[in-house]
Amino acid sequence: MKEGASVILVPVDFEEASLKAIELAKDLGARLGHEVVLLHVYQLPVYTYPGIEPALMPGFHSEVSAAASRAVQQLSAQTGGLQTLLREGDPATEILAAAEEQRTALIVMGTHGRRGLSHLFLGSVAEQVIRKSSIPVLTVRSAPSTG
Repeated sequence: MKEGASVILVPVDFEEASLKAIELAKDLGARLGHEVVLLHVYQLPVYTYPGIEPALMPGFHSEVSAAASRAVQQLSAQTGGLQTLLREGDPATEILAAAEEQRTALIVMGTHGRRGLSHLFLGSVAEQVIRKSSIPVLTVRSAPSTG
């Protein structure tokens, strides 16, 4: 753990596992005297086709950014006014960067617990964060897995 670390970072995607992670982080934060910070990372879809430069529709970036900001602010209000961060880019990369920038003691994040082909094709942001983080990571599943 970093010396003087005082933040529990909770990456959120607004699904059940994230909500469980927030509740656990709030409990841990209260016990340890750490601030809980919500982080939402969004990615803009970019389409590329041969002979056409990759581009977004005009105004699309600001609309997506504004919608993401509203969503994370609403979640903050619903969970007791927690501090929020909003970043754009690859989720795992941005989570790790935010954790380093903040005085992060612990990352608490939800995981969908996918297995097999869905895990292979969809990957796992939580797994990437766990593998690359120098900060302890606690994962929370949305529901018990079967099989």
